Amino acid sequence: MKNNEQKGHLIRDVKKDSIAAELEIEPGDRLLAIDGQEIEDIFDYQYYVESEYLEILVEKPDKEQWLLEVEKEEDEDLGIVFANGLMDEYRSCRNKCIFCFIDQMPEGMRDTLYFKDDDSRLSFLQGNYVTLTNLSDHDLERIIKYRLSPINISFQTMNPSLRCKMLNNRFAGEALKKAERLFKAGITMNGQIVLCKGINDGEELSFSIRKLMEYIPVLESVSVVPVGLSRYREGLYPLEPFNAQDAKEVLSMIHGFQKEIFKAHGTHFIHASDEWYLMAGWDFPPEETYDGYLQLENGVGMMRLLLGEFEDALERLQEERRTLPTGRAELSIATGRLAYPYILAMAERLMELLPGLHIHVYEIINHFFGEMITVAGLLTGRDMIAQLKGKPLGECLLLSQNMLRAGEEVFLDDVTVPGMEKALQVKIDIVKSSGYDFVEAVLGNIR
Repeated sequence: MKNNEQKGHLIRDVKKDSIAAELEIEPGDRLLAIDGQEIEDIFDYQYYVESEYLEILVEKPDKEQWLLEVEKEEDEDLGIVFANGLMDEYRSCRNKCIFCFIDQMPEGMRDTLYFKDDDSRLSFLQGNYVTLTNLSDHDLERIIKYRLSPINISFQTMNPSLRCKMLNNRFAGEALKKAERLFKAGITMNGQIVLCKGINDGEELSFSIRKLMEYIPVLESVSVVPVGLSRYREGLYPLEPFNAQDAKEVLSMIHGFQKEIFKAHGTHFIHASDEWYLMAGWDFPPEETYDGYLQLENGVGMMRLLLGEFEDALERLQEERRTLPTGRAELSIATGRLAYPYILAMAERLMELLPGLHIHVYEIINHFFGEMITVAGLLTGRDMIAQLKGKPLGECLLLSQNMLRAGEEVFLDDVTVPGMEKALQVKIDIVKSSGYDFVEAVLGNIR
């Protein structure tokens, strides 16, 4: 084991009223084994903990070892939180991808923003996308043995030689054979293609989609997202931004494939991220084409879901018109260029319904990473402060939760929410990326 050169896995916390709490397992204890098996990492733990009867070997800080018997429901969690979520060292990416966004980050940011993960265990746990180049045969065998899924894969292209070029890894083409093994084993997968102009688009994209269709239905969905280009690309592979005509061609190809695939398989399978529609100036497709929003984390259908939830929330409000708040409120919202026209339209609809409400909606330009980066999730605190200072903000500024580091009140550039409140002299409400939560946040500020 690698945890501080000690055996076992350090327990950081125990959930209240859990099985572990009943067994008097405590923070600082170490898990040594389950059913006599030494636990290598989270893959092993998730597999062995599924049993209805367990024998858990735990070591206390004084080195006393407890062998604990557990009877539980098959899917019932023990309630143990480990100091290291993977129960092992994180595996960094060995590729030098021509499109890597982390290589486009400026110096001086926090260390965690420069870590490139390519760990299949994070794919299973957190939905991260992996290239398979870092997946050992041992891990591949465990994924198949333990039936761990879904596994999210960054394909980029199904042309092996082109994949080697794009990932700058001579083994990247060979790694595609691991996806074939996962498919044959029936391990559910999702995929993504980061599209680079003149490289893996056009005929190459068509070829890749055709090859990936062979994995349906085990491969549930594939997203196509445009490469993100920051202003920090000096010395990197020369990549060009897509334009409106390019976006229309990409969407036309994807829509054509969707019709063909839906007719054959009853699923749309291949999906374009929201940026393509905004670039092309096309309306977002109807909700049913997103197949249950399997690719939300890749920006596929986020705006359609947001708009649908907002319409539903608005309809409920109109049905409850007699109980609507009648007070006055002046609020503000800041968002990126991508969502701005839609957030503005939503705000205007709410103001029509609630005469005492006034909402200022501000489009924040991403000067930090460059104007081609338009998503709200990559806005920095400094850009927002600089562009909002002196503007009318009302009693409260609403910001999307996806602007913050997970679980913390910190923006990408380490500006904190309290720090921004002080700089702008306004209360800030953090709102989940949901149309329902947006409406609730607005109503909650009407007095």
